[in-house]
Amino acid sequence: MVEWVSHCSLEDHPSHANAKKYFRKDTFGAVLCFGPKGGFEAAKTFINSVKLMTHLANVGDAKSLVIHPASTTHQQLTEAEQGNAGVKPDMVRVSIGIEALADIIADFDQALAATTPAENATVDELRKAL
Repeated sequence: MVEWVSHCSLEDHPSHANAKKYFRKDTFGAVLCFGPKGGFEAAKTFINSVKLMTHLANVGDAKSLVIHPASTTHQQLTEAEQGNAGVKPDMVRVSIGIEALADIIADFDQALAATTPAENATVDELRKAL
């Protein structure tokens, strides 16, 4: 399951008003962050469980990308420094590529299921952002 989602299409996002102003109508970009229930370890499990997406610290590629900043790009920082940089322990950053949406959703479903094997994991919270 998903604990939280951050995407500028969501009305409570701090940049929602700017996104509505500057993006084309009903488009909000392909980069989002989310936190799977289970924290740091669940985020790492998600990253290690995706099959379609690539693990890269890049955005704007044609291919869908995922990264867990707390254990990769920001691992050298203390937890406080990561927090100051906007990195949460459970944060997964996603850049959606041009693959079929059904394939992306299926990959999210199976990777989230790996983080919470005792629960019926779905990506309903993320579908709103896609």
